[in-house]
Amino acid sequence: MAGSSSRMLALLSLLQTQRDWPGAVLAERLEVSPRTVRRDVDRLRDLGYRIGAIKGPDGGYRLAAGSELPPLLFDDEQAVAVAVALQSIPASGIDIDEGAERALATVRQVMPSRLRHRIDGIRFQGSTAAERVDPATLEAVTAAVRDRHVVRFDYGATEADAPRRRVEPHDVVSRQGRWYLIAWDLERDDWRIFRLDRLHPRIPTGPAFTPRPLPGGVDARAFLAARSKGSDAADRWPCVGTVVIDLPAREITPYLDDGDLEQLPDGRCRLTLGSWSWTGLVAAIARFDAPFTIEGPAAFAEASAALSARLAAASAP
Repeated sequence: MAGSSSRMLALLSLLQTQRDWPGAVLAERLEVSPRTVRRDVDRLRDLGYRIGAIKGPDGGYRLAAGSELPPLLFDDEQAVAVAVALQSIPASGIDIDEGAERALATVRQVMPSRLRHRIDGIRFQGSTAAERVDPATLEAVTAAVRDRHVVRFDYGATEADAPRRRVEPHDVVSRQGRWYLIAWDLERDDWRIFRLDRLHPRIPTGPAFTPRPLPGGVDARAFLAARSKGSDAADRWPCVGTVVIDLPAREITPYLDDGDLEQLPDGRCRLTLGSWSWTGLVAAIARFDAPFTIEGPAAFAEASAALSARLAAASAP
């Protein structure tokens, strides 16, 4: 690897990704000799890094916990990542906008001029989440997930009128600007999903518990996605139907959030969509404001006929 500075940065990045690194493995990854690795480690120690030596036949190195990254060793990608991440905080849903602004200003001040110029050029306006989560709530809940301790909290728009809940927290998931706690509700003896912006933790936490697997063996993100579609476990809509609609693909694609689209030779499209109900699926197709033919299933066609009758009755004198 050309250049001792870039090589030391690569060495430091490797040390930060894994606790223990044999010297021979580092030499192979950096394409240098073990002697060069030892010399670069000594240089990093001179810069203030606490890098310990691992005893053994091959020897090795370990970066001590708490070692900080000096400003001069930020590379371009890290600088861009810091600028983008900190400016994206308002869209994250966590109420730490001011802290993020101060963090970006602090990091900028200690960066070399070349990197300061780079992050100064990254300025954008993002969306702001409507519901904000207290960072203390996020910290308390995620700590309970990590330690597997029962959580007690009030759940509602305001703490004063919120009912008390007691759960075994499984995981915290961020989805589309909102934060959710997936947990086993001890009172209701079932899985529940709670929004963190409505959750008010009570201290201290409860006893430790043995984690339960989520239904279907899915992970937390898939479980949340499934519940948002009205499904018990699998990430799919409970009602799925197919239509042929008198529109070309270019007029459907920009408004198709979810589904399969097939362009037909005659200019029409075959569209397969899902929804939480058959009536909801009819409405999803009707919003394209074009003639369509239902191919199936039968429940989809029945819902369309029933909705048509209701609409006709609603428009009658």
